[in-house]
Amino acid sequence: MTDATKINMNEAEHAVGKTLDLSASDYVPWSTFLTRKNVVPLALVSLAVWLHAGDSLVVATMMPTMVAEVGGASLVGWSISLYQIGSIVAGAASALLTMQYGVRRAMALAALVFALGCLVSAAGRTMPEVLVGRLVQGFGGGGLVAMSFVAVSLFFEPRYRARALAVISTLWGIAAFLGPVIGSFFVAYANWRWGFGFFAVKAVLLAVWIGLSSGERPPQLAMAHGSFPLRRLSLLAFAVVLISFAGVEVVLGRTLPLCLLGLFTLYHFLRLDQKAGETRLFPRELLEFKNPIGAGLLMCLSMSFSTVGLSAFGPLLLAALHEVGPLQIGYVIASAAIGWSVLAVSTSGIAAAHQGAMIRLGMGTVALGVLGLAIAVPYGPLWLVALFSFAEGAGFGMCWHFIMGRMTSMAPQEEVQRLSGAIPTVQRIGYAFGAAYVGIVANASGILSLDVPEKATNAAFWIFASSAPFVLLGLFAAVSFTRAQTEATNRVTP
Repeated sequence: MTDATKINMNEAEHAVGKTLDLSASDYVPWSTFLTRKNVVPLALVSLAVWLHAGDSLVVATMMPTMVAEVGGASLVGWSISLYQIGSIVAGAASALLTMQYGVRRAMALAALVFALGCLVSAAGRTMPEVLVGRLVQGFGGGGLVAMSFVAVSLFFEPRYRARALAVISTLWGIAAFLGPVIGSFFVAYANWRWGFGFFAVKAVLLAVWIGLSSGERPPQLAMAHGSFPLRRLSLLAFAVVLISFAGVEVVLGRTLPLCLLGLFTLYHFLRLDQKAGETRLFPRELLEFKNPIGAGLLMCLSMSFSTVGLSAFGPLLLAALHEVGPLQIGYVIASAAIGWSVLAVSTSGIAAAHQGAMIRLGMGTVALGVLGLAIAVPYGPLWLVALFSFAEGAGFGMCWHFIMGRMTSMAPQEEVQRLSGAIPTVQRIGYAFGAAYVGIVANASGILSLDVPEKATNAAFWIFASSAPFVLLGLFAAVSFTRAQTEATNRVTP
């Protein structure tokens, strides 16, 4: 690369007016990345993400045994919903916490909160007591995940971030396999309470490791002053509670009003947050969809919203329409996580000049997966369902690390931590709202009559086909998000 090229690169500006370092994400071999300097923070971040990713699958595997002992079968849905509520609220607060107290202390605190939630669930004698623990676990786990992305933006040089994010993505695929295995082990050979204790011990060890880890403390990008935004966080929690309650038991006359009230509450929260100055929880560009960062967040929200159908209703539909057992269903659902992991690792070294195209290709592959499931799930064959499930995950895998890297490179310096924490939080909000939406569609299209083949086929089609408008919105946002960088690249003289 000539000096003239470097100078021209420094002069290439994107739409938000910040200089892009296009050389920062050039190809980096794994051998260069996996040095002692990077391995320790990578291991810390990976363990933090594993606690969140593995816990949900372990608990889902143990849930039938838990219900048999403590009762509360009608409350099982809330085990997921309460964890999700805690995760979203903690994720929203994570950037502010890291800016006030530093990433290490904030992550150690989140790990201890997660451990406390595990112990409360382990000690629960009734399902409501277990659910209290799940809510506390959600606060800790959601905070750990969001803070992990903040940590990646602070602990790793820009050219290493795609590799670090690829490793994190791979953990989701590993969790898809090991989570049920671990849960089954505790059910078969020990006790489900020990499963919660197992994760509590790991969380405490993580907190101790973070506290004892050496290395220079990363500089804080901003310091937020003033009182902690409990009012805004309460509004956010209320919005997610409304949406989650609407999706747990879908009755159209009740679910639709709850969704609308939840959307209104969420919008009110966002408007208040944008006016909050230094104590903002989300970046300023969150609602500016013409801004590339706003377009990128809209893309994340829309695509997450659109991909809930298989995890929410896939097991029921596959069992009813294709007469397959739990093991086959599990592998079909897990193929999305496998696709994500495989493509995340294999594409993480792609040079910066091609990453915009990879983002568009990835989002297009997600769209293909979602819309393909509208045909494959109702009509089969099963291998085609697995293929489109794999495509859905692979689309995210081939571009998610580039999305994270590009958005943080576009953000003003003082917004990087907020944006790093906002991306996974927006993703989870999309999942929560998507679950409520697809529940309404499923109810209206005949999900309660799966014993009638025609109605089961109709429900299977509309659960996935109804996501088409949001898939198209996500694709449009992907084009808007990548256009700014493409224009900047085209202005560089080779």
